[in-house]
Amino acid sequence: MPERVSLEFHCHTIFSKDSLTSPELLVRACQRKGIDRVVVTDHNTIRGALIAQEIDPQRVIVGEEIMTQRGELLAAFVKEEIPPGLPPMEAIVRLREQGAFISVSHPFDYTRSGHWTPDDLRRIAPLVDAVEVFNARCFSAGMDERAGEFAREHDLLGTVGSDAHTAFELGSAVQELPPFHDASTLRIALRQARYRVSRSGWWVRLASRYAVMAKMLHIAGRE
Repeated sequence: MPERVSLEFHCHTIFSKDSLTSPELLVRACQRKGIDRVVVTDHNTIRGALIAQEIDPQRVIVGEEIMTQRGELLAAFVKEEIPPGLPPMEAIVRLREQGAFISVSHPFDYTRSGHWTPDDLRRIAPLVDAVEVFNARCFSAGMDERAGEFAREHDLLGTVGSDAHTAFELGSAVQELPPFHDASTLRIALRQARYRVSRSGWWVRLASRYAVMAKMLHIAGRE
């Protein structure tokens, strides 16, 4: 067993409305780049993650990025899909009941609809495991620095992720940590994590906009 593994905690497939990356392409890219473990976190669905896990069950962890009424949660080891639009507390309870690991997506990135207000974030802080302290798609380093400060103030773990919506973004932000196999061992391993991160260019968000438009045009063309 290796002493450390690399973990990509935040990425998307074509099952997210703003990605055109198939589960097969995502898995191949992770294999090629030497990413040992990857949490597939599509928006409000686990369908892409389940397909990816069937392709490479040793590498892929089923996750989900969930839009609550106040902001987005980022979960790993998800067994049952959580629908969007729930109060944060209800979403967290449902995740806890299935033994999931719970982080918070890009909490202070106010350019995205999934950000959190400080008051709302403080309310859920005692109930989550971690905060995403580096997101490669955040425009400003200050957004991540503020997330890191919040994690330290509230004794929360930190996760990092590429937030990849395209295959080439995968691995932009990974944690290198001891091997783990479930949410409990992940919590332990993250306390020994080292981060390897680089910020993506602003233009990667154009790829997401293109994906949204391409899907809309495809649907319109079928009508």
